[in-house]
Amino acid sequence: MFSDKKDKKNMEPTASQNRINEGTKLKGDIQSKGFFRIDGEIDGNVKTPSKVVIGKTGTITGTLTCENADIEGSFDGKLDVSGTLTLKSTARITGDVMVGKLAVEPGATFNASCEMKGSQKAKSNLSVEASATEDKKSQNHPFDRTQRIQKPKAEQQN
Repeated sequence: MFSDKKDKKNMEPTASQNRINEGTKLKGDIQSKGFFRIDGEIDGNVKTPSKVVIGKTGTITGTLTCENADIEGSFDGKLDVSGTLTLKSTARITGDVMVGKLAVEPGATFNASCEMKGSQKAKSNLSVEASATEDKKSQNHPFDRTQRIQKPKAEQQN
């Protein structure tokens, strides 16, 4: 029932987990199928279909493409997150960001152009609905300036 052996599965990283420790500097591109935890520095591109965590001491300069990301450190470049990007209060982001969902804690620095995936369809539908609503308002609204100006001209002709 009780054993002196410790569960080694929880202590050893598996092939699907990757870690760049503090004090480590990498230059180049990284591609993996597993989870990433970055506490060191990467100058290059990181691509994974999994989650990436950038710790407080972690930095990436380049391109990051992943499913989800939690950032406590700094990022400078192009960030493409298909799922949720979570920026902790110590995060510093600069560059171009494309995300599915964005969560920002107070205190995070976010100096980037940001595009939400799937937002183009919503924007186009919204603008069509807004213009249709404006047309209806201008035709029927009693305080519309153009209608007030036109009424006296019509009365003058009679």
